[in-house]
Amino acid sequence: MSAILIFLTVLALGAGWWLSRQGLTVKPWLQVDHAGTVADPGPSRHSPAQLGLGLFLAVVGSLFALLISAYIIRAEAGDWRGFPLPWIVWANTLTLLAASLALEWARSAAQRGALAVARTGVIAGSGAALLFVTGQLVAWASLTESGYDISSGPAGSFFYLMTAAHGLHVVGGIFALGRTLGHIRRADQDNLGWQERKEQAGLVRISVDLAATYWLFMLFVWVVLLLVLSGWAGAFLALCGQILSGSGLT
Repeated sequence: MSAILIFLTVLALGAGWWLSRQGLTVKPWLQVDHAGTVADPGPSRHSPAQLGLGLFLAVVGSLFALLISAYIIRAEAGDWRGFPLPWIVWANTLTLLAASLALEWARSAAQRGALAVARTGVIAGSGAALLFVTGQLVAWASLTESGYDISSGPAGSFFYLMTAAHGLHVVGGIFALGRTLGHIRRADQDNLGWQERKEQAGLVRISVDLAATYWLFMLFVWVVLLLVLSGWAGAFLALCGQILSGSGLT
């Protein structure tokens, strides 16, 4: 049990450090005026959207931490029977990585005001995300054909539950990308005045920044889930258990 707590602690610390590096401390709402100076609206603070995303990701991270904890505890039972993961889940990881990289590209373009490039990045990220969801459905179909359906045992049940939970968050992220594309479309209209165009560009920067952060977090969660489901995390826990036993902490 101590090893499980250590694993979850490392997971939480890694997620916190990672989020702190992904734009939660930047201020994309700050604008540059005609004199080239930054117009700071007041004391340094997070935008409401960034704080909201941070809280949401904290809840999502807690959900998956609980699922992982339950998986590890249940896997220690004597009736646990694992199964090989379909090869396509590794290919799906590459598509999710591609989605994150495309949105990082879009984030960089949005910060420069290159709306056309940002739009291309968001569209590419959305396409890669859809490909990821399709690949996950193929993985489910492959397991079912091999006799590993949701009722085949606890290992199968956990696989479907954890991948479904992650897939639902990916689908929700795809809908959010649709809203981001809407912001880009409105900011690129020819009939906007200078002030309105400036405000819309700020909305685009914030929207793309939040989307890129969200998708990097989804990639992080997926990699952790894949490590757990493939059994590699079990080797890490076993090593932690040996270290704790040798130190007399267990």
